[in-house]
Amino acid sequence: MVTTGLSVVEAARETLAARERGATVVVALLLEGPCAGARRLRIRERSDDRGPRDRSLGELGHPELEEVVDGILDGALDGEPLSARSSEAGTRSVLLPGATNEIPVYLERTRPPSGLLIVGAGHIAEPLHLQGALLGFRVTVADDRPDFVDPGRFPRAQRVVRIDFSDPFHAIEHPDRSHVILVTRGHRYDYECLRRLVVEDPLPEYIGMIGSRRRVRATFHQLLEEGVPRAALERIRAPVGLDLGAETPGEIAVAVAAEWVAITRGGSGRPMVEVERVAERFFPNEADDDRE
Repeated sequence: MVTTGLSVVEAARETLAARERGATVVVALLLEGPCAGARRLRIRERSDDRGPRDRSLGELGHPELEEVVDGILDGALDGEPLSARSSEAGTRSVLLPGATNEIPVYLERTRPPSGLLIVGAGHIAEPLHLQGALLGFRVTVADDRPDFVDPGRFPRAQRVVRIDFSDPFHAIEHPDRSHVILVTRGHRYDYECLRRLVVEDPLPEYIGMIGSRRRVRATFHQLLEEGVPRAALERIRAPVGLDLGAETPGEIAVAVAAEWVAITRGGSGRPMVEVERVAERFFPNEADDDRE
């Protein structure tokens, strides 16, 4: 077994540091053979004007093996699933040219947390940012009011930023706003944000806006008047959240977070008691049994 190269501690340290930078990491670990235990990391940094930047760390003890494994790691960085059971981890068998024995390689991908941008730092933003952090988002809170962008009000946020609504996303990188929710104090601020978001390429994965039916209608009408395609408006979740009858800021934050989970996991939003129907399926009514 190899005793040199990238140790498990070094691999973990590099992975955590890369994740904090917003990079994606895939690690390959040789499970058998003379170099069993050797690790190789492939790291893809955030894209810039020149596109994504990839680099490798660690050696596997054989140049041809590293070339084959790098090809697998590059595919994983492009989003290929790593196994039938899990898209983020799995074992592959690698066969080198001229060899007869396959080498099992364990693969694991670590993605950076998705960015959640909360625009508006009012009373709903406080519980909302906590829900976002609990769900693993990298949270940014933004507002134009100096008294509201107080980091002490948002202890779980990665950043609290003062913005100008004439160009609200100037200082916020796209990965930090892959998910955007608008909880601003007025219709015109929602409009200024949405008119920029709906023309971005690529579009954010999620765009949500809190507001009454009247407020949403007025914002959509103004966007349509400006020529924004109806299909773009259909990407906006407004009013946002599941219908839980929420009224307080905390309840509203839970309703919004529940929608995030439902979208990510493909849930229906129905009560689990209705989905599983345990009493009905496994404990039939005795009166029904007597009639049979």
